[in-house]
Amino acid sequence: MLTTSLIVVFVIAYAAIALEHPLKINKSASALLGAGVLWTIYAMSTGDHHKISHELGHSLMGTAQIAFFLIGAMTIVEVVDSHNGFEVITKRIRTQQLSTLMWLVGIVTFFLSAVLDNLTTTIVMISLMRKLLSNHADRLFFAGIIVIAANAGGAWSPIGDVTTTMLWIGGQITTINIITSVFLPSVVSLAVPLAITAFVLRGKPVVGPEHIDMDHGLKTSEFEKNVMFCLGIGILVAVPAFKTITNLPPFLGILFGLGILWAVGDLIHRHKEDEYKHHLTLAHALSKIDMSSIVFFVGILLAVATLEHTHILTSLAQWLDENVGRLDIIVVLIGLASAVVDNVPLVAASMGMYDMAKYPTDHFLWEFLAYCAGTGGSILIIGSAAGVAAMGLEKIHFFWYVKKISGLALIGYLAGAGTYVLQYNLMH
Repeated sequence: MLTTSLIVVFVIAYAAIALEHPLKINKSASALLGAGVLWTIYAMSTGDHHKISHELGHSLMGTAQIAFFLIGAMTIVEVVDSHNGFEVITKRIRTQQLSTLMWLVGIVTFFLSAVLDNLTTTIVMISLMRKLLSNHADRLFFAGIIVIAANAGGAWSPIGDVTTTMLWIGGQITTINIITSVFLPSVVSLAVPLAITAFVLRGKPVVGPEHIDMDHGLKTSEFEKNVMFCLGIGILVAVPAFKTITNLPPFLGILFGLGILWAVGDLIHRHKEDEYKHHLTLAHALSKIDMSSIVFFVGILLAVATLEHTHILTSLAQWLDENVGRLDIIVVLIGLASAVVDNVPLVAASMGMYDMAKYPTDHFLWEFLAYCAGTGGSILIIGSAAGVAAMGLEKIHFFWYVKKISGLALIGYLAGAGTYVLQYNLMH
């Protein structure tokens, strides 16, 4: 009875998350409602308050680590952006051929996404495309490739995609291993769609807007821009090294870095008037981060935790093993499912389904899951945070994306998956 009621509530919450747009109910609300109802049912039916408190405390510790990490990383990116720091990269992108521009944008997005995250990178690159391209049809195509590139770039970096970050913080993967194992498949998953699109666009010139304004907000000096860009990116890149050297959790590294950036920012702007420097401060950046996404992660991770503690996920893993059998096919199917439903709860569920005693750190399962969940979301525009952001920024229609981009993303996804399996078999 308990198992059935928990599954029914979770499926309803999950459906509400997947149907966020037609229902007009924010997915964060659905996730929090689901978590609240699931834990209430579990607590009322078990009656062992000490056991429930212990399990909830354990789940909260893991969830809080991810939430604090994301708050720190998002704030650092906002501070760099408020200083126009990303211009250091974007103002160097110039070409007259659409196909060449497509390659440049794809490659920059791929590597930028690995350092920032796929959502922020998508917003930065699509904003840049508005300054470089006047033709809306061209911009739509570029937005589609930016989504594929951002998701591919995020998959191989422990700080590039929320799902990879979850696996990294959870101890399922290590920094060097995930980079060396998933980098090549991620490159393939981008290179295949890029090559096809660049071939289609060959010979077409870049039609730029009449007036180009590369600034947003108030002007910052070159010194301020460069210091905040280098320091912000440096802190993000240094977090995996901090974890390796100190063995402290990543959230502490990112909060430590945030403290450094905050102090440097206050020192740089200490002689400015308050109304001028307000939009450059860390306090302002904290007010601009996407808190609804943070709340969604907290809600969904706590909801999934109930299924983990009641051993529903373990039973599901056993059922998949008996009926599908092959681990690589199961993970590919999870990746395809992440195009339809959010990849965060899928990965959270997978982490609960498979025991680390049987599947230790850097096992085939975890590496391949990081690739599939990260890149599978590109197949539909609703399958990733990057896709949803692009959808809002460029008013992309769901069915336009299905017709023009989904096939490219699927070919890239399967090519990358094949590359990973082949590479794994050759190296083991």
